[in-house]
Amino acid sequence: MSKISLIAKLTAAEGKSGELEEALRGVVAAAEEEAGLEIYSAHAADDEPGVYYFFELYRDDEAKEVHGKGDGMRAAMGAFAGVLAGRPEVITMTPVAAKGLSI
Repeated sequence: MSKISLIAKLTAAEGKSGELEEALRGVVAAAEEEAGLEIYSAHAADDEPGVYYFFELYRDDEAKEVHGKGDGMRAAMGAFAGVLAGRPEVITMTPVAAKGLSI
């Protein structure tokens, strides 16, 4: 059973950065309901206005598969409607080494 990490790039629709940031805060708060989600953090790109990245670390495949399926997360993810310029770009990875984490 190995951990799974991913990075998701989200781009705000024109004039919607503030609303997207609020939606990001909401889904991060709702992620508390997901026991197998070990890290779920949102970041604004310093050199690309309106671009945001999620870093996610899951305990295993099962934890990744249930991500977003709880009532709180589904409701929070609904706030993304109308504030994204397109579908998120997602890169899935296998962790190799990390400071402060058991990989």
